[in-house]
Amino acid sequence: MELDPDIIKEFENLEVTAKKPSEEEIKAFDENAPLKVSNTGRGGVAAAANKANSPNGKPNTNHPTYSTIPKFFHAPPAPTDTLRQNLRKEAHSLFLQKRSQELLDNEELNTLWSILEKHCTQVTPMGQQLIGYDDYLKVMQAVSAKCRKYLTARLFAKLQCHSGYPGKVEIVSIFNYTMRKVWLTQGRIGLSFYDDVGQGYLREIDMENYIIDIIPTLAQISGCVQPSFQSFYVCTVVKKFFFFLDPLHTGRIRIRDILASGLLTELLELRDEESSKESQEHNWFSMPSVLTVYGNYLNLDKDHNGMLSKKELAAYGSGTLTSVFLDRVFDECRTFDGEMDYKTFLDFVLALDNRHEPQSLHYLFRILDVQHKGYLTAQTLHYFFKGIQEQIRAVNAESVNFEDLKDEIFDMVKSKDPYKITLQDLINCGQAETVVSILIEFHKFWAYENREEGSHNV
Repeated sequence: MELDPDIIKEFENLEVTAKKPSEEEIKAFDENAPLKVSNTGRGGVAAAANKANSPNGKPNTNHPTYSTIPKFFHAPPAPTDTLRQNLRKEAHSLFLQKRSQELLDNEELNTLWSILEKHCTQVTPMGQQLIGYDDYLKVMQAVSAKCRKYLTARLFAKLQCHSGYPGKVEIVSIFNYTMRKVWLTQGRIGLSFYDDVGQGYLREIDMENYIIDIIPTLAQISGCVQPSFQSFYVCTVVKKFFFFLDPLHTGRIRIRDILASGLLTELLELRDEESSKESQEHNWFSMPSVLTVYGNYLNLDKDHNGMLSKKELAAYGSGTLTSVFLDRVFDECRTFDGEMDYKTFLDFVLALDNRHEPQSLHYLFRILDVQHKGYLTAQTLHYFFKGIQEQIRAVNAESVNFEDLKDEIFDMVKSKDPYKITLQDLINCGQAETVVSILIEFHKFWAYENREEGSHNV
């Protein structure tokens, strides 16, 4: 965790005392008065409090807080402190290497499976191998000390809670847990080698370096990615990680979030040399998927200047995104001289292709929230409906009453405030994808308006 230096400075200079305030001081307390700051210099809150309780005003090293309050923040060395920086990196590297040595290799995992089968307590008529706690204890004694760290009494109790066999668990559950634990630890160690800051998160450049280094291990990618296209491939991969794991655009993602998200698993599936065409189409990181996204970008770029104008982006997807919505996209998203680059385009694609996800709704809500109030009103809905009306008139379709549509939207969302729709209301309602789609895309709006007719035809 990295703290704001200004906040640290304020805490260091804050004057704090453990002395109980008198009744006169309580009565005279002004909550609107500025904080009283001392000139005690470095030493922080504990030093200020210690000095206040000392008879002569000097720090009292015998104060009980010195033994009960541990140091909870260790500031990383300054970038200019080369010696400490190198020492920290070397210590970090040695620590990760030591953790790597504790992982089970394939041979040790095979040995574990053999021991589990040997101590199987019961085989069900369906062929499921079960083990009781007494035999589980024998397994714990039979395996190596390295493997024993994974097999605990707590693990058996947790697996038993989800087992349909009283007092027993399936040995495959124990083995799968161990394998997944090894894989997650291995993944964490691998990612941590790229954590130059040493604070448990990766910046965009760190993630890019990681992807570049693992490309040779991805059988489905290494043989077909051209050197000239590698930077675009890496950019496309990294963008998905940051879109879903850094929706507030802090510029960094936690390693623990990467492991928990399942995105790394999806990426490492590309190590398998063979996979179905369908699985590749649904895997954002596969070469066919990346080429599709990049190809769409090139096809939209009619003037071949490497950027997309508002007019060019209007042809995206069904080609029926409203002009009002596109205006707002270019108002809110990063552009260069009024045109969109490939990175910004990737955010746009991920948001529209995953409209049911909270991260996408966060992106789209920012665009819909025209006045930056943190909520949508009937006036906001009408502003975007004007774009739908333009396309209704363009195709000479039957007009739609806005009041009816507005009531339908509020009925779907069921917001806490009957006159306002917040982002959380959208996420909670389960109908956010429909609500957003009918406001920004005529094709989706028309499908929604004629849903009953379509169901009758079916």
